[in-house]
Amino acid sequence: MDWKIFLTTMGTIFLAELGDKTQLAAILMTSKTGRPLSVFVGAITALSLVTLIGVVFGEGLISVIPQNVLKKGAAFVFILIGLWMFMGK
Repeated sequence: MDWKIFLTTMGTIFLAELGDKTQLAAILMTSKTGRPLSVFVGAITALSLVTLIGVVFGEGLISVIPQNVLKKGAAFVFILIGLWMFMGK
């Protein structure tokens, strides 16, 4: 286990997810159902599966497309999404 990569990944994802729609959905579900453990286990399972898909997909992409091309492509897509949101579409 590479602890530096682990801690960097954990910190980055923790900060990115803090206060996002997933957290708001968990708050809403807990307040609606009154079952925090069930909501927690459901959220952890869903986030784990989504992350697994991302890791597997990322591993497959990096074996086909060079990392620098992926970084530039991701940056371009984020800029497009930002512009799209900025324009209100």
